[in-house]
Amino acid sequence: MKVFELGPPLATMWAGRDPFAAAFELAAKASAGELVRDVEGRRTLRFEIAGRGYYLKLQNGVSWGRIAEELIHLRRPVLGAGNEWRAIRACHALGVPTMNAVGYGEHGAGPARRASFLVTEAIEPALDLDVYTRDWREQPPSPTLKHALILEVATIARRMHEGGINHRDFYLCHFLLRLSPAPAPDQLGLALIDLHRAQLRAQTPRRWRDKDLAALYFSALDIGLTGRDKLRFVRTYFSGPLRATLAREARLFEHLEREAARLKQRFERKFAHRPALQR
Repeated sequence: MKVFELGPPLATMWAGRDPFAAAFELAAKASAGELVRDVEGRRTLRFEIAGRGYYLKLQNGVSWGRIAEELIHLRRPVLGAGNEWRAIRACHALGVPTMNAVGYGEHGAGPARRASFLVTEAIEPALDLDVYTRDWREQPPSPTLKHALILEVATIARRMHEGGINHRDFYLCHFLLRLSPAPAPDQLGLALIDLHRAQLRAQTPRRWRDKDLAALYFSALDIGLTGRDKLRFVRTYFSGPLRATLAREARLFEHLEREAARLKQRFERKFAHRPALQR
């Protein structure tokens, strides 16, 4: 099996070439500074074409052991770059702002021997929301900008879940905020990224919706959000009157508080003994 799809500028740049050979050659020539991620058979690197940035993601197959582990935990294994390619297309169809993909390919028989690649346009210059909001408790943003960001994140979450997509890594660090032009309430330029593990269905199961919401809430625990800020998110994410939503979804909100606290404890245990960075 060999499938691929190329858009500009790759359709011209790789014309007459095997796109898989071109992608892996690009990765082989990458310098250490261009390599963004290299873990579990997946590599991500940044490169440029005519001064414009792009990201190339390569995957060299998934071991049967990893597949078994995912199935044991009732998770659908991600077998290649095609999953993110389809998720990006689905997000665009739903009006969820995300990356622009310009190339994708998969070949090989069986998940352990499958090789795949995905090329996306870089969103630059930008900061992820985890970094952007890190000092909010000490240096609060303007209320107008904060409210606009809450509205946008809630709208993205609602459209995604209503459209049958759950992210599985739905943290603030996976929202990119464009810095040019400077963020403004009426022009935020927010984009959802890292859709590698996203799941696509006709309807998002409540279990997976709640996992996304808990991850998002956990990642926003320490940025100084007020009770009114949380209600703004709820009012945008759920349809109908706020009072009725609070009564109907009371068990969900209790679950989110417990789950976010559990995730925070796990995070703190994981990094408790990590040596401090040398400055």
